[in-house]
Amino acid sequence: QVQLVESGGGLVQPGGSLRLSCAASGSILSINFMAWVRQAPGKQRELVASSTGSGITYYGDSVKGRFTIAIDNANQTGYLRMDNLNVEDTAVYYCNANIQTDRSAQNVWGQGTQVTVSS
Repeated sequence: QVQLVESGGGLVQPGGSLRLSCAASGSILSINFMAWVRQAPGKQRELVASSTGSGITYYGDSVKGRFTIAIDNANQTGYLRMDNLNVEDTAVYYCNANIQTDRSAQNVWGQGTQVTVSS
């Protein structure tokens, strides 16, 4: 069974930085694609960033220039580096990945990690 475990969330002051990690476990050959999605209270779920396994990336307009997504297939982990955070970035962040196993490609979600930006 393939699973994604997220870590790295927490409380940070405006202007600060965090790095979220999304570690895949199971019989994994590669991470084909990964996306980070966030949801703030009372707001719609928002696609923050995504990356293919070959490094083709997408960033939402609200995070462009501040966030960086990366996939490390050697360690079966994806990352979201977040710099210059502001209060509007407060949300639960979820990773979603398409994982290649020896049997099939599976779409898997992480459990979510809370990011709170506050002074």
